[in-house]
Amino acid sequence: MQLEAVVDEFSRYLSAERGFSAHTVRSYRSDLANLVEFAASTGAETVTDIDLELLRGWLWNGSQQGLAKSTLARRSAAARSLSSWLARTAETPTDAAARLRAPKADHHLPRVLTRDQIDGLLGGLSARASTGDPGAIRDLAVIELLYASALRVSEIVGLAVGDVDLSRLTVRVLGKGSKERIVPFGVPARNAIVAWLSVRDDVLAVSTDGTSAPAAAAASARLSDALFLGARGKRLGTRSVYSLVSSLLEDVPGSGPSGPHALRHTAATHLLDGGADLRAVQELLGHASLGTTQIYTHVSTERLKESYSLAHPRA
Repeated sequence: MQLEAVVDEFSRYLSAERGFSAHTVRSYRSDLANLVEFAASTGAETVTDIDLELLRGWLWNGSQQGLAKSTLARRSAAARSLSSWLARTAETPTDAAARLRAPKADHHLPRVLTRDQIDGLLGGLSARASTGDPGAIRDLAVIELLYASALRVSEIVGLAVGDVDLSRLTVRVLGKGSKERIVPFGVPARNAIVAWLSVRDDVLAVSTDGTSAPAAAAASARLSDALFLGARGKRLGTRSVYSLVSSLLEDVPGSGPSGPHALRHTAATHLLDGGADLRAVQELLGHASLGTTQIYTHVSTERLKESYSLAHPRA
């Protein structure tokens, strides 16, 4: 079977049978498309041409191009998953990638905002929302919920109005692997969501000539069940949330990524700092493994050391 056809069929398998999200499937396709391109450069065109040496050569080529260890590890995982599937479906006699290894990804502590920084960020958003601008009201609700419930960006843009229970202060989330969980949020987030829902149908849309078209936006909003709406009343996209968070964190001191995940990291760390149980935080975040959640215990420890160094007279 030709490699291009194999990648197509494997992608359908990941989506239909494994229930992977569209984002995850695209990630697999991107890595495997690069593998197909590399294989073609060596004269390999069918699945029987794929062997361990070719896969090792592919990863080595990536390292020579300066790819990060995390990228190489992801590519290795994609190749092992494909190879295992090919062996199970008898497309190949053996699992060529069974012994494939990649460099372990470097572990960096995630960016975490202080409580004062979070308060300042939310205070600024609240001031903007107080003007009555629908977009500002929505932005406040998005950030409040991101921080309150430590959601992934894909989870927050995927929310429907019916997923939010304002009386019980919970939101139903569809996480990785299509796993559903119920996540709590606080009163400030509830107030922000209520304010947003009161203006949701009036969210402004901008036509191609730059003029406002609120009537068209309202019509689109009524047809959509999405909780958060963007331009023209359509579901808010991940890029819009990334842009929003990046702009908010632009002037906030601190190193590391400035995307929505920084708020997720911050929420998890603040929970542990406040005495929350590690397994409770694992459940909140939707982590399959407790080991994934334990990164935040390291963050808390580092913050404790930093505070100790600054405060203790004999540090």
